[in-house]
Amino acid sequence: MICEKLKQALKPLFPAEETIPPVIVAEGEEPAEKTPTPQREAVIETDYAKCGYHLDIKATPEQLVEVVSIIDQNDFFIESITGVDWIEEGEIEVVYDFSRYDFDLCRVVVRTRADRNNAELPTITGVYAGANWHERETAEFFGINFIGHPHLVNLLLPEDSDIHPLRKDFKP
Repeated sequence: MICEKLKQALKPLFPAEETIPPVIVAEGEEPAEKTPTPQREAVIETDYAKCGYHLDIKATPEQLVEVVSIIDQNDFFIESITGVDWIEEGEIEVVYDFSRYDFDLCRVVVRTRADRNNAELPTITGVYAGANWHERETAEFFGINFIGHPHLVNLLLPEDSDIHPLRKDFKP
């Protein structure tokens, strides 16, 4: 129920929404073909048992804060933020995980990508103050500048460190 409500709230941001139905296979069987994943903006319903989340939202950096605000208005909390280095595509993807405390289970993933050579995304700390240290850690390990972040300094590496150890081209 909450997943449908959230999808409706997001509809104005994704007018050409591409809904891909979940792939359901019997235990031990492999799906006949891979589920296509659009690279453009979309709200994709997934099979929770297979993926671990119900909605996969692919947003542009410009949509990010508004998408996260809608998620917050629907009483979700932020679980984590991490990065994925798509070195072949020249992009860094930031993945935001959201969930709820009530019995209406709905886990949501928001993905957005930035140019690997100029990785900048808006901060979501104005919506979720708890995103502060998640963004700091992601910035530290993937080299992403979260624009507007109140205190984007390293958590674990030395202050003057200019390395990003979770990028695929990192050499220790």
